[in-house]
Amino acid sequence: MKHINKNQEPKEFTDWKNCANEDWQPTFSKLSNPEKQHVFNSLLNEQGHICCYCERELKENDFHIEHFKPKDKTKFPELQLEYSNLLCSCQRNTTKSEPLHCGNSKENWFDDDLIVSPLFSNCENEFIFSFDGHISPSNEQNIKATETIKRLQLDNTKLVAMRNKLLEPFLEDLSDSDLNEFVKGYLVEKENNNGRYNEFHNTIKSLFTL
Repeated sequence: MKHINKNQEPKEFTDWKNCANEDWQPTFSKLSNPEKQHVFNSLLNEQGHICCYCERELKENDFHIEHFKPKDKTKFPELQLEYSNLLCSCQRNTTKSEPLHCGNSKENWFDDDLIVSPLFSNCENEFIFSFDGHISPSNEQNIKATETIKRLQLDNTKLVAMRNKLLEPFLEDLSDSDLNEFVKGYLVEKENNNGRYNEFHNTIKSLFTL
């Protein structure tokens, strides 16, 4: 999970919400293009084009707007258009056999005492990774991290396999200096990489940096 610094919401989104009147009230279900695309673009830029939870690369037509605090009418309907509550999660389109994870697995679950938020500045320190691609709480007593992994299915077979595949070139017979350069290049900040983080950024950071 990569820490996300939220920016100011897009002006187009603000202007659209400000069109509210007695006859029309903005709701998330009414949000459409071009305003919705402006929101998507802003979220993608904030997150460096990786999923807010698992850090997979967000590819075209395979991501959706995620409400960190669910917009369900029994949960936080008042936050449905609150930009600070909006993130971008992977898995917009899924197949029948594909295991759900991240926003699709989380659905309407939310417990402030049991979820690690990518908006928390220390969220990256809540998890550790193994060389076979598994994710675990950084501390066995960390109930928040344990429950977050479970609810968001961050250690399912699909994500473990993807992280394991990513690690293969890092585990080749490289000299220390070559490995350090490889890791340094992979962990480049988004500002120096066309606005993008490389996927599973913190898997590499956890395993190859102090």
